[in-house]
Amino acid sequence: MGYRLSKITTRTGDDGSTGLGDGSRTSKDAARVEALGDVDELNSQIGVVLAENLPAAVGDLLSEVQHGLFDLGGELSIPGYTTITEDHLAALDAAIARHNAALPPLEEFILPAGSRAASLCHVARTVCRRAERRVVTLARNEPVSPLAVQYLNRLSDLLFILCRVLNRHAGLADVCWQPKRHAPAE
Repeated sequence: MGYRLSKITTRTGDDGSTGLGDGSRTSKDAARVEALGDVDELNSQIGVVLAENLPAAVGDLLSEVQHGLFDLGGELSIPGYTTITEDHLAALDAAIARHNAALPPLEEFILPAGSRAASLCHVARTVCRRAERRVVTLARNEPVSPLAVQYLNRLSDLLFILCRVLNRHAGLADVCWQPKRHAPAE
């Protein structure tokens, strides 16, 4: 592989457009660019989670997820191109089953809280859901592989499970929602 990014500042985007992977140009607020941006933000947020003290298995898994998200970004940057495969989905499904098996069943809704690592993972989960919505919006009008949407849907489920795993790693229980809880009187 040669030098792919020999020049970072090109000024070609000064007019509000950006280049796609196929060489075409589009508006920076186009649906495809919005979806790409949310996938990039998700990958960055997972990088923040990886900066925390994590169990080795979770760190290794999230590192693999980052590579999958980069694949997905490449797919989204070239209309009609696909990189996400059934193998990507199978890997997420296996991780979901493996990590969920060690958790107690949920009896209540949980709040996005607990340890710092779990809380950061909850932020990644919500960014993942937004990225999924953006890809669904894009798919209404442009070619997008259905596997891209499925990947993000499965990934958000995995991130939810990992939030619970990370709280347990920190010695904390799930933070359960208390319906109809009122703020204390002053």
